[in-house]
Amino acid sequence: MTAVKLKLVNSSMTSQTPVHPSNDPELPLVELINVCKSYGEGSQKTSILKNINLSIKDGEFIAIVGFSGSGKTTLISTIAGLIRADSGDVLKQGKAITAPGPDRGVVFQNYSLMPWLTVFENVALAVDEIFKDWPAEKRKSHTEKYVRMVNLGAAMDKRPAELSGGMRQRVNVARALAANPDILLLDEPLSALDALTRGNLQDEILSIWEQEKKTVIMITNDVDEAIYMADRVIPLNPGPDATFGPDFHISIERGDRDRTALNHNPEFKRLRAKITQYLMDIGMAKAQDTQADKIILPNVRPNTSHDWQQAQPSLKPEPDHLGRPRYMEFSQLSKIYPKANGNGTVKVVDGFDLKMKKGEFISIIGHSGCGKSTVLSMAAGLTPISEGGIILDNREVDSAGPDKGVVFQAPSLFPWLTAFENVMLGVDKVYPHAKKSEREDIVEYYLTRVGLGDSLRKKAGDMSNGMRQRVGIARAFALSPKLLLLDEPFGMLDSLTRWELQEVLMEVWERTHVTAIVVTHDVDEAILLADRVVMMTNGPHAKIGKIQEIDLPRPRTRKALLAHDDYYRYRESILSFLTECEHTH
Repeated sequence: MTAVKLKLVNSSMTSQTPVHPSNDPELPLVELINVCKSYGEGSQKTSILKNINLSIKDGEFIAIVGFSGSGKTTLISTIAGLIRADSGDVLKQGKAITAPGPDRGVVFQNYSLMPWLTVFENVALAVDEIFKDWPAEKRKSHTEKYVRMVNLGAAMDKRPAELSGGMRQRVNVARALAANPDILLLDEPLSALDALTRGNLQDEILSIWEQEKKTVIMITNDVDEAIYMADRVIPLNPGPDATFGPDFHISIERGDRDRTALNHNPEFKRLRAKITQYLMDIGMAKAQDTQADKIILPNVRPNTSHDWQQAQPSLKPEPDHLGRPRYMEFSQLSKIYPKANGNGTVKVVDGFDLKMKKGEFISIIGHSGCGKSTVLSMAAGLTPISEGGIILDNREVDSAGPDKGVVFQAPSLFPWLTAFENVMLGVDKVYPHAKKSEREDIVEYYLTRVGLGDSLRKKAGDMSNGMRQRVGIARAFALSPKLLLLDEPFGMLDSLTRWELQEVLMEVWERTHVTAIVVTHDVDEAILLADRVVMMTNGPHAKIGKIQEIDLPRPRTRKALLAHDDYYRYRESILSFLTECEHTH
């Protein structure tokens, strides 16, 4: 809640909506009946939600999953009373919700904290506004209770700038709970966090839910999170005109929802496969109109290849060279940084040693701070090597260059240029010998292949995160690099967009078989993409702790992955390693 929202909350206490309406046990706590919501006027009008129907019992934990842009935040904001539906009824125990109220606590994805206030003061802001009639000592005690409940007692006097992302989100949760709401509305509160922090906060929210007997409606983009936390999982089909899909009831007992144990639970596997397949089906139905196969790549090689003059097709590498051993070699690689206080140094990565074949796809996984991105940055030539060395195609890596395509979590696009122009910048550099029409065909091919055929002329500044990441992937492949480096490329995206782009990445990789390394904290992504998963120990002094060979047939799809007998064995191997590392964090 921002300061503005706090004022709204306070004013709502005098609105026509009772803060705590009648407790008729026959009435659902929350009910939405044929709710519709549009934005814009006239020809610009877009229908976001259409005929939304939902009934939630007191004390239920509901998870709603859906694609970016499907209207999830609009739905939460409507239940919160922050926006009004165009038609239909939004009810709490039979009474219309017409404004915000302290009976509904909201936690959004972004951290809406006052940067000049401490943790205690940010939570007290809500408590003092809502419980004005309480004595000061009671308000103080109440505030402290909820700060401690989210394990921030030791950080009570710190300001947001001194907190990690996970800690800032804990403050948001504490503030929402301190208002003593009947309903907790969570709008993707954990999506920006690393896997370890996310798992810890999931457990804290569940613990609070069980203690406080709240009703929770959580928006999430993570199917595993939804099954792990909720009583019911409900998909929100993509907009415009977004509607609910079928309810998936989670019959797994709460006591059986241990993360590692779930790997062996047949009901978890069944639900996971069923929900995932449903979401993939509606996602594919939305994106079936790709035109990429109508565009033919020209017969040119990039100038980063040793033999581009031979006019080999850029679409496929030379088959004789695929599988060439020691095409890329990390030899006792280390990275040393000076300590922040100026007293000495710290070795972040210590003796990373790995050999890769040409055309191999490697995933590097580990907890935050284990040096994954540092290894990738040294491989890209962007970060100097402290000890050891890296060899790529018989040459030492000592600088960045177009022979190494890099896709970061947030692609560095020029916002004033179109998608086409952003990709063409690189293509002009590596295909100077090609005709203008050939360079244009290369750009159009890859942008269309990643699903941007209708957005070639759209400026990067006007694109969603998912669209910008597609441009970044298209640009990396269009350079036909010797090495493709991906640093958590889908980390900022919702799971469903991430699945779609993983499929895109695999499909394009199958055509090029470029040697590739992806850094990720997503276990499923690591298995889906890679020939081998390299697991790193916690930093400092991080090194390779374990390597898991992934012997699954290619081309791969998520559907085939979930059905394969060995998939959960690989998953358990990696999760067990990460759990062991977690205990040594």
